[in-house]
Amino acid sequence: MNAQPTNPAYILTLSCPDRLGLVHSVSGFLAERGGNIEEAAQYNDHGTGLFFMRVRFACAQLSHPELLAQLEPFALALQMRYSLHATSAPVRTVLLVSKEGHCLNDLLFRWKSGLLPLDIRAIISNHREFYQLAASYNVPFHHIPVTAATKAQAEARQYEIIQNEEAELVVLARYMQILSNDLCQKLAGRAINIHHSFLPSFKGAKPYYQAHERGVKLIGATAHYVTADLDEGPIIEQDVARVDHSKTVEDLTALGRDTESQVLARAVKWHSEHRVLINGHKTVIFK
Repeated sequence: MNAQPTNPAYILTLSCPDRLGLVHSVSGFLAERGGNIEEAAQYNDHGTGLFFMRVRFACAQLSHPELLAQLEPFALALQMRYSLHATSAPVRTVLLVSKEGHCLNDLLFRWKSGLLPLDIRAIISNHREFYQLAASYNVPFHHIPVTAATKAQAEARQYEIIQNEEAELVVLARYMQILSNDLCQKLAGRAINIHHSFLPSFKGAKPYYQAHERGVKLIGATAHYVTADLDEGPIIEQDVARVDHSKTVEDLTALGRDTESQVLARAVKWHSEHRVLINGHKTVIFK
């Protein structure tokens, strides 16, 4: 027997000024076009007066372009910001990394294991350390050295690769260069960074050495969207691990790297499943 064809599935995310009957309006719009809602979540931010919603639905009557065309006037009337994604299309992604490979290795393994709905198109690095790792996953590796004198040209080349790969997501997987304001603007809402939660208390090199010297009791990591304000973009995910006086610098470093990898992986997963909506300086996450 031939398997029955499944209806194409989509994820609609939206935000707009709150008003009476928005859930009814959205569900009615989809029902009129043969859309069967499979999952829905919404949130009303009473502080800003904004409404947020994520809907997964199946629809066989209209194609993706047809749905987008009909969404435009509907959204305009409600002052709605929205996006529509086919669940069958993995998110085209470019990874950036420097000399620490724990987050890169973790993301590549999860991706190849089918745990992340990504299409990793390229890896960009200012060092050569991970070209063999990239080759083992059959991902193109681009070595672009960065110095103070060549930063503008390097970023232009990086952005050219990102554009050529039609990347929808850029992940800074321990990429230890500060992006320019211009590049941050170009990647707004689609670039995720990971850092240790010691910032801003332990800035600069060797944060785990600084933390050990100060006898910290918690170490952690934060994944956030990249903005021109360094390490102050909307937070997607955070986690901490408790430590004590018996832990060595090496213990803290290992535990910190594990935490960074897990936090970044969760942030990337939620973003690639279209569960994260930016709400000013914050995020709304429909888990």
